[in-house]
Amino acid sequence: MTTTRPARLLVMDVDSTLIEQEVIELLADHAGTREQVAAVTERAMRGEIDFAASLRERVATLAGVPVEAFADVRGRATFTPGAAELVTEARRRGWEVGLVSGGFEEIVAHLAAELGITLFRANRLEVADGHLTGRTVGPVIDRAAKAATLLDLAARIGVPVEDTIAVGDGANDLDMIAAAGVGIAFAAKPVVREQAPFSVDGPRLDAVLDVVDRADAAAGRR
Repeated sequence: MTTTRPARLLVMDVDSTLIEQEVIELLADHAGTREQVAAVTERAMRGEIDFAASLRERVATLAGVPVEAFADVRGRATFTPGAAELVTEARRRGWEVGLVSGGFEEIVAHLAAELGITLFRANRLEVADGHLTGRTVGPVIDRAAKAATLLDLAARIGVPVEDTIAVGDGANDLDMIAAAGVGIAFAAKPVVREQAPFSVDGPRLDAVLDVVDRADAAAGRR
């Protein structure tokens, strides 16, 4: 692809960034624990409690939910306004796009496929006999893992770290935002807006393009 801009890597959070919902809360509807889960999610997003511990606590409430719930959650998850347009424009500019989520691969993979995104990483839910066990399998995608994923993806596709862009809304995204060449808080919690170099209040996700363009102009990039 011919482009007048340098190659970039754009990595986005998923829940409450790429999509408007928190997937774990949609799953919790099937367990009757939405209110409980939402309260823990809010505290984790504000950085008041450790993400890994909060994930274990929330996922434990999902024990017994049938895997058929995934189809319902996929159907109820809606892209944030401007999400598809952002991905389209990023590709037009010759950027790679990736997703990294503290949510679940069972949903993230579907969302990524809808947008033609092949680079993604998320937690995975343990299933036995067609039902969730209330546990995850594999490494937990916490704030350190998100930052490590950004750096790993950049290295894999040959994009310098200074040419990376990270977008997220919660405390779990802070390390990734700090590690990126351009780190952007989107419709974020106060602690994230305060610490992120750049911030977009929303409601459209493609507004981050203006932030990148302004950052490039300030840095003398073309």
